[in-house]
Amino acid sequence: MTWDPRSLPDLSGRVYLVTGSNAGLGYFASEQLVRAGASVLMSGRHPNRLSAARAAIRRRVPDAAPDATEPLILDTSNLGSVRSAAASVRGRGGLDGVLLNAGIVHAPRARETTIEGHEVVFATNALGHFALAGELLTALAEASGRMVWVGSMSARISPYDPVDPHLEDRYSAWRAYVQSKVATAALGFEADRRLRAAEVPVASVVAHPGYSTGGRTPGIAGVNEPSRMKRFRDNLQAAVAQSKEHGAWPLVRALVDPEVQGGEFWGPRTGTRGEPRRRAAPKITRDTEIAARLWDVAESATGVHWPFEQAAAART
Repeated sequence: MTWDPRSLPDLSGRVYLVTGSNAGLGYFASEQLVRAGASVLMSGRHPNRLSAARAAIRRRVPDAAPDATEPLILDTSNLGSVRSAAASVRGRGGLDGVLLNAGIVHAPRARETTIEGHEVVFATNALGHFALAGELLTALAEASGRMVWVGSMSARISPYDPVDPHLEDRYSAWRAYVQSKVATAALGFEADRRLRAAEVPVASVVAHPGYSTGGRTPGIAGVNEPSRMKRFRDNLQAAVAQSKEHGAWPLVRALVDPEVQGGEFWGPRTGTRGEPRRRAAPKITRDTEIAARLWDVAESATGVHWPFEQAAAART
């Protein structure tokens, strides 16, 4: 099947949730979904930033329906916020897909923890999305929907095994980011294995954006406003880098392409840039023992146990 990321299939009547949709990959994924006719629940931590992002979509997609986007306050580092947002979404009925995108890319130099006591990068990038996906499982099953977890090339560059996922020892910003992305992808693949085993009609897919930078991304007021110096620095990497607009392509294809199957890994054609293609996932993210261990850690840390039986019964 030929896939044109600039001309998606008609998504009218579909409803998607995108986490971290006020900027970066999440914003452009939301815009691309709206252009194709979908309704998007745009989530983020800051109401003003969400308002700016929704206004940008209205400017850039003037023929979109007035209710094409809806704001949802959600902080994936805060489990109370996750539960509250999930309850709001479940009240709407079926959900066609959720893009688990929100996250910390530039980790703090010194270790920080959330109000629940979890290391903040692991909590934001992995634990919050594990909890959110579990809380939304029945809504996704009602629509035979799909969840997409956002991985990273870093898991291939520095394949850290998260034996200490909260990094109580040997914390570094790079290790915190990589471990969180190893965990995110491993949980995404493990989710698909468990969903299949329980016969839940929800696919779990992992995708990554390649090397996508703000300095190679279109300037949009309130969404992406890089300095001249950032533009200059990022454009020096043009041979390997791409815009976040293009970085959203694999994420959106993984979310909406009917040919995509659960358990697959999608990314740019060259690995760092280009059109979305099915890729081979980093070996560490496919290790079933690591994934099962991380699943237990996530259940214990979040208190969320996915309702597989209830979701299997909810299928249409």
